[in-house]
Amino acid sequence: MNNSQTLQIKLKKAYSRRFKSIEKRVEHALSDARVKLENLSLDEMKALANTFIEEETHTLKEDVEKLLEQKEAIERALHKKSDELQVAKYEVFNAIEEQIKDEKAVHTLHQIKLQSIDLYDMLSEMVESAIITALEKDSDGDVNDSIKEVIKDITFESIKEGSLNTIRVRKILSTILATTIEIAEATPTRAEEILSATLKGMRSGLIKSIDRFKQRLAFMPVEAKHILIEDYDTIIEDLNQTDTLFSQIIITQASQSSQLIRKILLELNQEMRYDLEELVLISKETADVIKEKFSNFAKIAVKKADFALHSPKAQEAKKMGIQAWEVARVALGNAIKSAKDAMEKKDK
Repeated sequence: MNNSQTLQIKLKKAYSRRFKSIEKRVEHALSDARVKLENLSLDEMKALANTFIEEETHTLKEDVEKLLEQKEAIERALHKKSDELQVAKYEVFNAIEEQIKDEKAVHTLHQIKLQSIDLYDMLSEMVESAIITALEKDSDGDVNDSIKEVIKDITFESIKEGSLNTIRVRKILSTILATTIEIAEATPTRAEEILSATLKGMRSGLIKSIDRFKQRLAFMPVEAKHILIEDYDTIIEDLNQTDTLFSQIIITQASQSSQLIRKILLELNQEMRYDLEELVLISKETADVIKEKFSNFAKIAVKKADFALHSPKAQEAKKMGIQAWEVARVALGNAIKSAKDAMEKKDK
């Protein structure tokens, strides 16, 4: 048994919770075990700290583990219930459709269904089905308009209800384009018109989503304003680079595709660079609205952040930063001293 293990055993025996504060418990244990901190090696100091931490936190660790188990159970239950909710919605719409005899009414119901169902979980399959249907029903040569319109609707309905952040928007647009590429690969003679119509539909859907977000800002409840302020800088930054994001998605998908598809996508991306003015404009307008309406909220958030800087957690972080600097300074000093000693011995 080494010195560190012996020290741990002595400290565990000496540690008593009859004292009210941690300071008193630590002080008593050190005194009872007759430990002199200044004489401890690095390993012994580590063993001492770990022993005290273990004694003080084992109940909290058990509580955290129980809560994590509950969290996992809740997440599983939420996922299951979300799926059940989706299925229930499908069944309701299907039941209504069974009772409709008029084609126009069916189309109206389908429009409502598109707005009511969470599209993200089935985005890829829906895009594939929509484009293939458009190709099959292309009797009047208007497949470009059909695909553009359906992709516009799918893009808008997928983006509109959730958070307008880069990660989410990128996932939705990338999924739509990746699915379209698969169809284009299988239909090389029509690849260019399929991809061109899809990109135009994605762009229109994104513009419509941002415009809707801008309109909703005027009626946004206080709670949502606070959510917006928490992510204020990110949203502003995202809105100021939507054209770049759009181009990046095309380039990324192109790099993962066949030579034919890559060539078409890169050419289309080059052409669309001059056709993204509307996207840039609506994004800038939305960013300006956020800045104008919520600048006061942003100032409040800054005050809150300033208050947080004086919290116990912030003070501890500041202290640890100073301590980390001290450790680095001492290590650097020792290294310089060792180098000087080596040089002096060499000179002798």
